[in-house]
Amino acid sequence: MARVRTGVRVVGAVLAAVLGASLAGCSSTGGKRAEDRARAAAEQGRPAVSTPRWTFAMVTHAGDGDTFWDIVQKGAKEAAAKDNINFVYAHDDQAQQQAQFVQNAIDQKVQGLIVSLAKPEALKDVVAKAVKAGIPVITVNSGSAQSAQYGALTHIGQDETVAGEAVGTELTKRGRKKAVCVLHEQGNVGHEQRCAGAKKTFGGTMENLYVEGTNMPSVQAALQAKLQSDPSIDAVLTLGAPFAPTAVKAKEAAGSKAEIDTFDLNPAVARSLKDGTLGFAVDQQPYLQGYEAVDLLWLYRYNADVLGGGRPVLTGPQIVTGADAAKLTEYIERGTR
Repeated sequence: MARVRTGVRVVGAVLAAVLGASLAGCSSTGGKRAEDRARAAAEQGRPAVSTPRWTFAMVTHAGDGDTFWDIVQKGAKEAAAKDNINFVYAHDDQAQQQAQFVQNAIDQKVQGLIVSLAKPEALKDVVAKAVKAGIPVITVNSGSAQSAQYGALTHIGQDETVAGEAVGTELTKRGRKKAVCVLHEQGNVGHEQRCAGAKKTFGGTMENLYVEGTNMPSVQAALQAKLQSDPSIDAVLTLGAPFAPTAVKAKEAAGSKAEIDTFDLNPAVARSLKDGTLGFAVDQQPYLQGYEAVDLLWLYRYNADVLGGGRPVLTGPQIVTGADAAKLTEYIERGTR
């Protein structure tokens, strides 16, 4: 099934223009004090901070309709509103186009750059150009191993290998014996690390299943066929929240009794955790990734602050069960977890 990419093309066409324009302010966060301060500033017609109106660009490998990145953006936009930042976002799941968006940001002389490195080699040269041009760079979500090497100030996200290891340990605790790790984006180093980490600590056997993540019917068909061919599979791990419901459908169609587990949260995953349709989810706090990326760039420009001490600033993993999801429902429903 062909994928409609009109939204991404539009983003690419208008990026240069948007970079020079101010975005409408978003609601402030960062605790009640920050909210009150920002609200008072807005009422008085002045910014919440005294720093200039800098422009920060974020360029990610997100595909169209990926709810995970909606949450990342929400955090980034709310930090930007608090910090008087003009925030610009562009994305593409094709590394070549992602690199072009980074080049566009360099050409527009942004004051800060946030980049995800799902396919690091494809971004290596253009990130080096940004650093050489004096633009501070923070990597987010993917590429922790390459972040410092490429000249970034720090990396914000979870260590994908550690996250995978947490999954393997959890599956073992649950008595699972045979698992399938469903990779929906071939070439994504973070996905490979998750599955490898899970396999390392899992007491049973685990194999990878590569699927075409842009085609959900194809994903369901591939997983259904796998489950039908091997009834001994008792666990399925998906690497993104949008794929969990599809895995559930594949399980039901195959007549399988496998537990479905997933990375990341969204309202549908939270409901499925609470009703037992899903076993557990791995939360890496995407809102925090976006919020901290903008905030740390602002702190660097304002006060030359750097966090992490040369190591990634970790936002996960956290294993979320049905009981945990109930406690987080308010935040999940408003799109911040």
